[in-house]
Amino acid sequence: MKNILSFIALAVILAAGIHAAPPPLSLSAGGGGLLGYTFTRYTLEADTLSGSHIKSIQNMDRFNYGGFLFFDAAYGEFALLIRGGQNTYEETLNGIDDQGTGTEVILGFSLLLRPQTVFQLIKPLSHLGKPAFRLNDKISWSPLAGVEYQIALLEKRKPKEGGGKVYDRTGGQLAADKDKNDNPYPLSAWNSWTIDIGAGFDYQLKDRLFLRNELLFSFRLQTDYETGALEMTKKQFNTGTPTLMGLTGGPTLRTSIGYRFK
Repeated sequence: MKNILSFIALAVILAAGIHAAPPPLSLSAGGGGLLGYTFTRYTLEADTLSGSHIKSIQNMDRFNYGGFLFFDAAYGEFALLIRGGQNTYEETLNGIDDQGTGTEVILGFSLLLRPQTVFQLIKPLSHLGKPAFRLNDKISWSPLAGVEYQIALLEKRKPKEGGGKVYDRTGGQLAADKDKNDNPYPLSAWNSWTIDIGAGFDYQLKDRLFLRNELLFSFRLQTDYETGALEMTKKQFNTGTPTLMGLTGGPTLRTSIGYRFK
């Protein structure tokens, strides 16, 4: 009974704190451009049922560029992004090397939250911050954490040994672009989620106009294409369950101009 009363008391205090001290709701919107770099470093390994060992290494470096629109409501920022990328890749399977370049276009939906703004919802119980840390009358900054869902709009590849021909990766003309059933991967196989962390800086240009810079580091989760490669290896080489170790990620700088409505 004592534990129940304690829980009720805590809930009342928390509710009162949320009601009494909500962070100010500041609405703004704007747009800008982005530049970034993404790297992939993967190693796939598996043992065949006959006792041999399979090892595949994938390295990819991509330069990203694009533009975005954002809407900001104090607690966080939602952005719609269009991003292009040019990459170089090298894939090695048991000493057999494949190199080339690639092009991709991605539509992204990004949500970035400001942790200290969320903490201010329970201000009576915490002194962890306010909506933005102000450095002076014009400059403020805020830590950011969030996610982005990326939808592949274009995936092309030009192998070094392909005579300069560019392949649409959904056409299934390259062996790497077919699943375990020998079917071409759909474009959605390259859709992905990223986890983003970083910081944003606002510089007040005029009364309602501001310049925003956000530096983010993104960790991309595996795509259906990459998990499909595990199944493909298992079938093609008659292996046990393959392991895929590594990381895809990189930094992005987003620069924009925004207008604050209130």
